[in-house]
Amino acid sequence: MADIKFEITKHIAVLSESAKGWTRELNLVSWNGRDPKYDIRDWAPDHEKMGKGITLTEEEIQKLKEIL
Repeated sequence: MADIKFEITKHIAVLSESAKGWTRELNLVSWNGRDPKYDIRDWAPDHEKMGKGITLTEEEIQKLKEIL
């Protein structure tokens, strides 16, 4: 699998934590040097491993906020 480069540019919130210490977080993440997007996914305690997640643009996160 190709290396995916990421940088958490802003930690926003921890939504939950599993018994194994993984946390589901909302962050702003830059993937492969691109502009940061809102990102919801599970992270290992050291942020070296991650689970599957979803990324949202500013417009998408605003729409989600309106819906909720």
